[in-house]
Amino acid sequence: MRCPYCQHGESRVIDTTHDNRGGVRRRRECENCHQRFSTYERPILATPLLVKRDGTREEFDREKLLRGIRIACAKRPVSAAEIDNLIGEIEVTLQKMGREEIPSRVVGDMVIAGLKKLDHIAYIRYAIVYLHLNDLFAIRKEIDRLLEG
Repeated sequence: MRCPYCQHGESRVIDTTHDNRGGVRRRRECENCHQRFSTYERPILATPLLVKRDGTREEFDREKLLRGIRIACAKRPVSAAEIDNLIGEIEVTLQKMGREEIPSRVVGDMVIAGLKKLDHIAYIRYAIVYLHLNDLFAIRKEIDRLLEG
């Protein structure tokens, strides 16, 4: 592992912790400059291709999903760890399906369900785009459904 500070190729592991999704976090110290940094390792498992509404297919992109969820959660009391856990749960669920292709709608539905549990405002922000809530009445109807449940 190269040091992010001096680019030296040798570092020693100081501490190792495991998370609940099979990932490993390692605290390292550079042998050259003695700066400390963390690395995160997680297994690369196959995720299915996502079939978009127009029929095109694309790889599952964790970073793209992260950007969309972060936008919905902007200036809300949702921690980065909660967002990362949601994305991790979605990714693991997709891998467990064992299918080569799935409709992108499945991922959107998982995000909607996850945001509904995390933060209602983030849920509404995401739902406006995802559910095509194009006018105030549609948004109001969705808010009323949230308030009822």
